[in-house]
Amino acid sequence: MASVSSPAISTSTNVFEYGNFATELIKVEQGPCWRKAAEQTLPPPKPLLIGTPSEAGVFPVLLFLHGYLFLNSFYSELVQHIASHGFIVVAPQLYCVAGPDSTKEIESAAAITNWFSEGLQACLPSHVRPNLSKLALSGHSRGGKVAFAVALGKAITSLKFSALVGVDPVDGMDKGKQTPPPILTYIPHSFNIDMAVLVIGSGLGEVKRNPLFPPCAPKGVNHEDFFNECQKPAYHFVAKDYGHVDMLNDDTTGIRGKTTYCLCKNGVSREPMRRFVAGISVAFLRAYLEENSNDLEAIKDGHLVAPVVLQKADFLL
Repeated sequence: MASVSSPAISTSTNVFEYGNFATELIKVEQGPCWRKAAEQTLPPPKPLLIGTPSEAGVFPVLLFLHGYLFLNSFYSELVQHIASHGFIVVAPQLYCVAGPDSTKEIESAAAITNWFSEGLQACLPSHVRPNLSKLALSGHSRGGKVAFAVALGKAITSLKFSALVGVDPVDGMDKGKQTPPPILTYIPHSFNIDMAVLVIGSGLGEVKRNPLFPPCAPKGVNHEDFFNECQKPAYHFVAKDYGHVDMLNDDTTGIRGKTTYCLCKNGVSREPMRRFVAGISVAFLRAYLEENSNDLEAIKDGHLVAPVVLQKADFLL
């Protein structure tokens, strides 16, 4: 288990900026966490990247699921931004190679959730404690689909989620070409999800980068369709001039990292979209995990300006 401290953190309380908590980024391999040299604990089902506040406290927990064929490390800046506002963010590496069927990812996400009660504390600094009664679920792209699947009960979890965030979720290549197991039913408000939902979309996600490749978040299986099936309360924000992977780190290394700049239609810069996704997630989580809706209401009413131009903002309340 290895950890690195965050860079200098600002003291801003604006959700679109880094928060008041210094953070620590912890990498946990698929082996036991050790709180003390002589104390072995239950290992996590998958390797983890954990972003946590560095100082003592009890914090809500967010399980964040990566996109198709991506590495969890590609989201480290997003993870740290959310953590700096007082959340423990757990980002597993669900797989290295995968086919079209996401069933095993759904099962793995549930297994990690079930592991939290016995194993998460030992992977954190001893003065940091997870509040598992305030638990949220999030995922990007195919990871967003997996998050919705878990929320819909496609796998059994021993802990209850209280909030769900879909970051540009995608359910296949097109309507009628969903990847198994299909999540979208195309019946309005049909999702039987007993929690608040935030759906974040990218305006350029449905646009082809070039004629050789399909769009990364095609119409018929993207954020619009997920939001249309949500019940109250649900929020839908779409960033106008940004693409499907623009919330990733600027520096995504290796062949996989390079493809994030080649396959999808991207915005001019990733930093504004990353700040937006992190900030709107923080505002939503504060509202539904901590009963503090000030930031979410300020964004909704236009009093807190987002770092991106919003193409759409819809609410089911």
